[in-house]
Amino acid sequence: MTERFTGTVREFIAENFLFRADADISNSQSLLDTGVIDSTGVLELIAFLESTYGITVADEEIIPENLDSVDNMTKYLASKLPVAA
Repeated sequence: MTERFTGTVREFIAENFLFRADADISNSQSLLDTGVIDSTGVLELIAFLESTYGITVADEEIIPENLDSVDNMTKYLASKLPVAA
């Protein structure tokens, strides 16, 4: 179910935060711990998720369990969005 978000999230991260041609991250890798994103990057990521998927990320949802890796983001999105009919 979460696979439907993975490609879009990975593409956004690659275009906006991975500046080396050979840079790559695994879906489970912490974006904060590896320095891929910082606090400003988290805000950019939230703006992307909100505009792309029409959701609102509440302040209390801005936690690593929701936003620190591609896997966490895709699970978070799946919990926020209904399954497409």
